[in-house]
Amino acid sequence: MTNPLARLPDFGQSVWYDFIRRDLVQDGTLDRYILEDKLAGMTSNPAIFKDAIAKSDLYDEDIRAADSALDAETLFERIAVAEIQAAADRFQPVFEATKGRDGYVSLEVSPILAHDTEGTTKEARRLWEACDRQNVMIKIPGTVEGLPAIETCLAEGINVNVTLLFGVERYRAVMDAWMRGLERRVEAGHPIDTIASVASFFVSRVDSLVDATIEGHPSQDALAPFKNKLGIANARVAYQAWEEMVRDAPRFAALKEHGAMVQRPLWASTSTKDPALPNDYYMEALIGPDTVNTVPPKTYEDYRENGDPANRIEEDLDGARAALDALATAGIDFEALTMRLEVEGVKKFADAYEALLTSITAKREQIKAN
Repeated sequence: MTNPLARLPDFGQSVWYDFIRRDLVQDGTLDRYILEDKLAGMTSNPAIFKDAIAKSDLYDEDIRAADSALDAETLFERIAVAEIQAAADRFQPVFEATKGRDGYVSLEVSPILAHDTEGTTKEARRLWEACDRQNVMIKIPGTVEGLPAIETCLAEGINVNVTLLFGVERYRAVMDAWMRGLERRVEAGHPIDTIASVASFFVSRVDSLVDATIEGHPSQDALAPFKNKLGIANARVAYQAWEEMVRDAPRFAALKEHGAMVQRPLWASTSTKDPALPNDYYMEALIGPDTVNTVPPKTYEDYRENGDPANRIEEDLDGARAALDALATAGIDFEALTMRLEVEGVKKFADAYEALLTSITAKREQIKAN
């Protein structure tokens, strides 16, 4: 029987790998995942690169051979671009077979620029040009300042993976920015049929914060049944917003006439944080048409062995809304919690980026000493 990962496309969901490291490409592992599991893409972020560079010797020669005058940030970018290019080349057959729907590898702009519209736009352009691959996506955070950068980059023909989304209202603003970017291209007489975009909606981090907020709350007994439920509930409501604004909307239908590909919701942060939950808890709940799930290695391996794919994204929508209503009744401002998650997410990625640069500098010193 085909393994569960390989059956997910039967339900309209693409699986992307939330990890990148040189040996995956070099030893044939990535090729095997593409062939056997129907892996359709790959994502990266500063934390992933930090671990790949700091915890292996795979990049020591790159660091050793670099000009000593090269700063850590430029050296990292050279390493990252080369990694993205190599992975994108392995996904090129997927990109061609799916006519540009899948086969993408994502590279993130510096998270330090998360609240700098102009800086984000400039860096996205530069990284897009440096990667020089049509099947690359540039990750831009869905902050208020990121919205104009998302629109401009799409209008310029850059594929965009919008990251760090937690709240449905911000997600609606992202979908609006995506369509505005495509509309600007149409008005300028440029093609839009080769532009791809996803919107990365984070899931398990929502439960981590909501559950901590419930603990000790005056209504904690009444809210206890909703523990580990709000991440999935929030994602399912976000999917309903996507159906309303995109799939079933006249505005997107007009863009589709010009060849536009749909911007798909991508479920991120789908590994479980609560050890009491099975590793596939979020994966199983969020399978559905026109979605992507970016999966970290352990969850990926577990799902290959134990997954039970079925279309579940629209199950128990009444329960999802009831969970959100229960928080409101208890006086918990869920939108404020999602804004807090955005702030914390930006800081977490910025800290990882700074740690990445520090680790490169430390490696340099270590290599020089030896």
